[in-house]
Amino acid sequence: MVLLFFPLAYSSVCTTELCAIRDRWSDYEGLDARVFGISVDSPFVTERFRRDQRLPFPLLSDFNRDVSRAYGVLYDEFYGLKDVAKRAVFVIGADGVVRMAWVSEDADTEPDYEAIHVALATAP
Repeated sequence: MVLLFFPLAYSSVCTTELCAIRDRWSDYEGLDARVFGISVDSPFVTERFRRDQRLPFPLLSDFNRDVSRAYGVLYDEFYGLKDVAKRAVFVIGADGVVRMAWVSEDADTEPDYEAIHVALATAP
């Protein structure tokens, strides 16, 4: 399973990141990966963003910040907004063990997509 935390739908880097996953979707399918995007946007925004970008995986709303807080991926302040999710990736094996954890303090930095693939390929 891949959890992709992203700050805000429709922002440029978030769009680039999630579309990069979309554009290599067959690679994820080949690894039997379940992929979920997670942001603090409302469920209405995440669903519209998913449809607009033709993303083949669900985008989940963490509007109450419970999941982002549990994973420790909230900015205290992000361009004047409080409690926005950081850009982060967690790859979790079928055994529940976290195989990859990457959290960026710089929202303009995209994850290492090859590292995600390696973690998925080696996870049980």
